[in-house]
Amino acid sequence: MEPAPAAAAATEEAAGVEEEAVVEVPPVIYTMENKPIVTCAGDQNLFSSLYPTLSQQLPREPMEWRRSYGRAPKMIHLESNFVQFKEELLPKEGNKALLTFPFLHIYWTECCDTEVYKATVKDDITKWQNVLKVHSSMDWLIVVVECDAKKKNKTNILPRTSIVDKIRNDFCNKQSDRCVVLSDPLKDSSRSQESWNAFLTKLRTLLLMSFTKNLGKFEDDMRTLREKRTEPGWSFCEYFMVQEELAFVFEMLQQFEDALVQYDELDALFSQYVVNFGAGDGANWLTFFCQPVRSWNGLVLRKPIDMEKRELIQNQEATLLDLRSYLFSRQCTLLIFLQRPWEVSQRALELLHNCVQELKLLEVSVPPGALDCWVFLSCLEVLQRIEGCCDRPQIDANVSHMVGLWSYATEKLKSLGYLCGLVSENGPNSEDLHRTVDLLAGLGAERPETANTAQSPYKKLKEALSSVEAFEKHYLDLSHATIEMYTNIGRIRSAKLVGKDLAEFYMKKRSPQKAEVYLQGALKTYLAEGWTLLITHTRKQLAECQKHLGQTENYLQTSSLLAADTNLTEEERKHFCQEILNFAKQPSDGKGQKVILSMHPFAQLKNLHFDPPNAVVHVGGMLSTELTLVNQMPIPVNVDQIAINVHFSIEKNSYRKTAEWLTKHKISNGIISFPNEVVGLSLSRSSLPMLELYEMYERSPSDNSLNTTGIICKNVHMLLRRQESSSSLEMPTGLTLEDGAHVLKCSNLILEPGVNKITFRTQGKEPGTYTLRQLCISVGKMQFALPHIYPIVQYDVYSQEPQLKVEPCTDSLLGGIPQKVKFTVTTGHYIMKNGDALQLSNADAMPILYHPESKAVIYSNTREKASEASLTIQSSEKITSISLPMAPAYHVITFELEVLYLPSTPACMMENENLAGKELRRKSKEKETSYSHMATVDQKVTIDCPWSIYSTIISLTFSIPFKAKYSLLSAGKRKYIQVCVQNMSEISFHLSDSNLKSSESCTGLILDPLNSKAEQHIYSKQAVFFVWELKWMKNLPSSLQCEFSVSFRSASSEEHSLSLKPYIYEFQLENFFTLYNVKAEISPPLGAEYCKTGSLCSLEVSITRLSDLLDVDKDEALTESDGYCTTKLLYEVVDNSSNWAVCGKSSGVISMPVAAQATHKVHMELMPLFAGCLPIPDIRLFKYLPHHSAHSVQLDAGSITVVLQPLLERFQDHLAPDSWIENDNLSVDKNMDEQADNSSIKSRGSIHSATSAEHKGLPMPRLQSFSPGQVFNSSAGMQVLVIPSKDDHILEVNVT
Repeated sequence: MEPAPAAAAATEEAAGVEEEAVVEVPPVIYTMENKPIVTCAGDQNLFSSLYPTLSQQLPREPMEWRRSYGRAPKMIHLESNFVQFKEELLPKEGNKALLTFPFLHIYWTECCDTEVYKATVKDDITKWQNVLKVHSSMDWLIVVVECDAKKKNKTNILPRTSIVDKIRNDFCNKQSDRCVVLSDPLKDSSRSQESWNAFLTKLRTLLLMSFTKNLGKFEDDMRTLREKRTEPGWSFCEYFMVQEELAFVFEMLQQFEDALVQYDELDALFSQYVVNFGAGDGANWLTFFCQPVRSWNGLVLRKPIDMEKRELIQNQEATLLDLRSYLFSRQCTLLIFLQRPWEVSQRALELLHNCVQELKLLEVSVPPGALDCWVFLSCLEVLQRIEGCCDRPQIDANVSHMVGLWSYATEKLKSLGYLCGLVSENGPNSEDLHRTVDLLAGLGAERPETANTAQSPYKKLKEALSSVEAFEKHYLDLSHATIEMYTNIGRIRSAKLVGKDLAEFYMKKRSPQKAEVYLQGALKTYLAEGWTLLITHTRKQLAECQKHLGQTENYLQTSSLLAADTNLTEEERKHFCQEILNFAKQPSDGKGQKVILSMHPFAQLKNLHFDPPNAVVHVGGMLSTELTLVNQMPIPVNVDQIAINVHFSIEKNSYRKTAEWLTKHKISNGIISFPNEVVGLSLSRSSLPMLELYEMYERSPSDNSLNTTGIICKNVHMLLRRQESSSSLEMPTGLTLEDGAHVLKCSNLILEPGVNKITFRTQGKEPGTYTLRQLCISVGKMQFALPHIYPIVQYDVYSQEPQLKVEPCTDSLLGGIPQKVKFTVTTGHYIMKNGDALQLSNADAMPILYHPESKAVIYSNTREKASEASLTIQSSEKITSISLPMAPAYHVITFELEVLYLPSTPACMMENENLAGKELRRKSKEKETSYSHMATVDQKVTIDCPWSIYSTIISLTFSIPFKAKYSLLSAGKRKYIQVCVQNMSEISFHLSDSNLKSSESCTGLILDPLNSKAEQHIYSKQAVFFVWELKWMKNLPSSLQCEFSVSFRSASSEEHSLSLKPYIYEFQLENFFTLYNVKAEISPPLGAEYCKTGSLCSLEVSITRLSDLLDVDKDEALTESDGYCTTKLLYEVVDNSSNWAVCGKSSGVISMPVAAQATHKVHMELMPLFAGCLPIPDIRLFKYLPHHSAHSVQLDAGSITVVLQPLLERFQDHLAPDSWIENDNLSVDKNMDEQADNSSIKSRGSIHSATSAEHKGLPMPRLQSFSPGQVFNSSAGMQVLVIPSKDDHILEVNVT
């Protein structure tokens, strides 16, 4: 195998080759075929025989290359260029070239004879090493090749190890690994393969060590040189060549990324110096790059290295464009090797733009058009270079990376066309031709590598500048291709911008019909995105295009937009405004048709103000409408007429809407504001509503924990609306004016620039709703129309029927005292005449009080006070006539009168011990509201109105301010009646003349009052109590009907001349005589002075009959034997506060004689549970009624049923007339009523549940409670002192 054809060597001419296997080394060629140089000394024939195998095996296995400064390790495949050793190849002092630097020196020998080694080989190795030491080269290797064939031919040869040992001893004392043995390299055996592997590993390792050492030293020297850049005399070109040498080495090692980094660093360094130069901090060496530009032949990317420009840089003769072209060509080559061609296009676009700016910063002299030629050629060169290394599918998929170059080339070709006169109407003149010749001369001769290419950049530019037709063809081809690319990748803005340039070209070529399409497309995009300056510029071009095409209406619309555009100068705006006015002054064509344009650019509607503010008038009423218009023209405009088209509609029942209803549903201030719009930006982003973002939380329905949260947009339907396909402002076709009978007009006005106010007046004729639809401004033969007024503006005209409304002046009307009532008469379409009156039917329970000073107030329909008149009231037996003052239509008459409700029946509350079941069920519902709500009474009045033949019935609700309740109090046999009067209203009253009497004629009955005779004050929500003692001289009936009355008046009002009726409350007393007196006494244990906790005490209960047999005693429990009457009672000891523990019997049944002063005593034991003054337990008494067959079948629904039969058998023998019994476990049927709370049995173990299934349906005794007052407990409220026991450590005191 032959060595690499272009090996990197240091010498420019090769030395003579003694052996045929060593190839003569040509001069250095900077291509990718360069490889690291390794010199070979010693037996050249031996090396030639091994070279094919060595060159194949060396790059096969990768090696990890670890570098300094923490750079990441890399795996590289090593290749080498093996050359014959010459002293001339060794680097001289100060030589910084790395490509010609030999990284390793190898000595080859296959000596196996000791004599030969001593005679020749040793001396040869010694000379070789001495030469290396002179040049400070420490990277060497000695290879001893072992061959078994030669070994067999010579029997007196020493073992091979002796030769290797001698070489190691002589030359490798401290570096024994520098001597390697290669055994039978030409044989195909495992021993030979192992020997090769060891040798190749050693060779790769030594090469990497040499690379690392020499590259590190080179980088240090390069870094030192870069740090001297601030010193005088430092040259960027010299530093450029040094760092590029490092890039060449990386490229030689196929580390293209590292090589690219070196060029990027050079690029950044140079760019920084140029920027500093522009800021006033210039370096001296930059003056070399400020030479005038004399050649602009573009980038050269078809060769790996442009040697011509490299020599210019090396000789410090390169211009800025030369340096940039060479630097980018090297970057392009490396990027293509890295398979990143699309980055080439991106970098190229940045390079071209940066070069233009750098030439300006360095103030380099550039002939006109030269830079355009250089950019154009460079764009096409980059595009063709990328197309040459990529296939068509790849190019189509990556158009977005290349379209920028296409667009830039199109732009530069357009500039060249304008510069060389190829776009003018008359073609290029002589000056243009001379300029074209100079530009083509600066291109120089076409390069050899593109001479045979038909579509090379050079040929394209030369052909485009040769004639007008050729330029148009090339420019249109580039433009259309660029627009198509931009459109395909979705860059619509850029496509429209290129189209705008194309439209300008067509206008220059007198083809406005072609230009209009591109201008309209660009304008649509700018309008949609709100680019105001671009919109203004495009509209100016479009106006010129429309003027050439004779599109009068479109031209006038565009002119109105431009006249209102503040981005233009005042003179330009006046010019376009005058264009409109000039057309408006032209005489009509006879057809009478006017040009209708959009009003938006001409004037803007700011707000509208109604008077009256609620925009509601009655038939015949006047409505004033004030418009605020902003004239956006720069000069005053004479307006023939301003008209508002009004649409009239009658919705269902809308003509019957009252002024009151309309007022509640209409705006209050009468001002409607219209949104501000930027002129010509109806589709702009600025007109979109603001985002309405709200937090959203979703919680778990079970434990209310937060599941999800987020943000929602509530007006997304407004933000994501589909935009119209075309702008109505630019295409005013389709504007139509409605023809209607209802029009508001103002004529002969002058609209000054800015804010103008126009007032329209109209009279309501027909009831209904009037909607303002369109606004039209007429100027000569032109009309500016606002086709839709939004938001919707309406006013209402109503026709109202007369109405009468009667309502209280306070929250509620109270009965029994004078109350004010307000009368409101809405006249509607009726006119009040002299003699018109309201006829009220009199009611005995509600007289109307008349005051001579009463006044009636008349208001207009806007609630403004119109007049005031005296009120005349005449009353007869059945009719009260109220004369109404004269009033015009659609006015309101209000006046106030006093009414008095006199209840015909007193408030009655019949209290009875035995209430019906219906009253019991109703009681629970009324109990909640009885103390918080007043009783009400509806009083109806019939009123005859003068405008109607029908009578009007008015209902007034009066509330009774008081609520009364009686209580029967007892003190032994003495009886007291207490009446509680509660004020349920919100005002205070004075009470006087309280009285209680029996409604029946009962002789011997005395009701002795115990009340104060003075007037008493009762406040809101408060109560007053009245007490009488009930005395009688003889027996009274069991039922007594009573009537309570009290006079009252309002505490805030003065004395009224009218006498007011008192408040009356009736109630009934039943069974109020005291039958029994119950007395209880608790005594301490014998020998103790006080009761102690935990000790048994004695309880004695005395039950005393206070009267003889009465009618109330005659019931089922009464038994009569020989004129001796007894009744059965059940007593029960109950301690609800749990202060006592009843030991033994707590209840029992006794047989009580029905005779005065008959007494029964019951003894039982109690144990106090707490210390202190403990109240005596309650003693309850019930009637004990025996069972009957009738009761066993049908029991009281409210009773508690329990079994008594087993207990009755137990005490059968003890039920004697004069005896009493006690039973601790009595089961009875209690007949409960409204006093059940006082008769319930709650003692421990005294009552068994009634749920026993085995006794269902059996006849059982019943208990009946006594009426209030029939049983008097004389020990109620008494307390017993209980002291704690001596061994208690904790004292518990119960205070009640």
